[in-house]
Amino acid sequence: MLKELLKKLLEAYGPAGNEGPVREILRKEVEGFADEVKVDALGNLIVVRKAAGAGPRVLLAAHMDEIGVIATHIDEKGFVRFSNIGGVSPYVLLGQRVVFENGTVGTFGTEKLDDIKDLKLAKMFIDIGATDEKSAREKVSVGDIAGFQRDARVDGGGRIIAKSLDDRSGCAVLVQVLKELKGRDIPNQVYVVFSVQEELGTRGAKTAAYGVNPDIGIAVDVTGTGDTPEAHPMAVSLGKGPAIKVKDSSVIAHPRVRQLMVETAKEKGIPYQLEVLERGGTDTGPIHLTREGVPSGAISIPTRYLHTPSEMADIDDIENAVKLIVALLEKPLGEKVL
Repeated sequence: MLKELLKKLLEAYGPAGNEGPVREILRKEVEGFADEVKVDALGNLIVVRKAAGAGPRVLLAAHMDEIGVIATHIDEKGFVRFSNIGGVSPYVLLGQRVVFENGTVGTFGTEKLDDIKDLKLAKMFIDIGATDEKSAREKVSVGDIAGFQRDARVDGGGRIIAKSLDDRSGCAVLVQVLKELKGRDIPNQVYVVFSVQEELGTRGAKTAAYGVNPDIGIAVDVTGTGDTPEAHPMAVSLGKGPAIKVKDSSVIAHPRVRQLMVETAKEKGIPYQLEVLERGGTDTGPIHLTREGVPSGAISIPTRYLHTPSEMADIDDIENAVKLIVALLEKPLGEKVL
């Protein structure tokens, strides 16, 4: 079931600002596993799972959006110039396919370069197979947004290769958490936020956290690894468990939240790693700064080749992230953290 959900989410169109198709998949998946489901003004999907008593409000966040590109100009020959939506490197684009929301597919090309080191987004274009500007404008307009078009390989073995593990893997984790909690009495009020526009600066989580006003916050996202040849040293590898965040560019995880995660993983025999991410951030950043401040942490899915059309993760790490979060929510977090 988890693999089927992952494939559906990973292949869905949903660049930042255009999360609608992903949101609808998630809305259907969580029906019957929540006490309340709503969409806020910015487009965040907020799912509430109430406790029997008046436990603390625990916000769990994973972002729906992925990186992409936006059409900025269409020339007389029908080639589409573009800019980035989120962190897009020109070096991973050449020859890749993208799809616009209306289904139009194109591939990336570049002007003649004397040196590949001169490759920049400004020198690239999207070829949608048009013969002139008029035929191109029948398919694409300035301001249209496209995302990578790639199938997700989740069959066989333990590794997954897909375009949007960042952060559809986190979304799948939280859907599975809600399903695992069905019928269980838990001491915490759980607010699952599937956020928008994380790739543009964690915008959705900022507004959602203000609205939820949580007592505790936990983001579920991806992180890089140090387990490929001559990689930058990082003590995170695929298949060794979800990573409990210590620090990234946007947050130093609250020590009690972090320690509770470590203690819970040890108690349940769940493999885990500790993550110090030198660059980058997650929805934890705006959550922990909400209102008067929120004790916050994050659980990360180790992922290779981030922000490319072929990110890679391990299904065991995703499944163990589910186990860790469920185990956390079964504890009275107010007594442990607040």
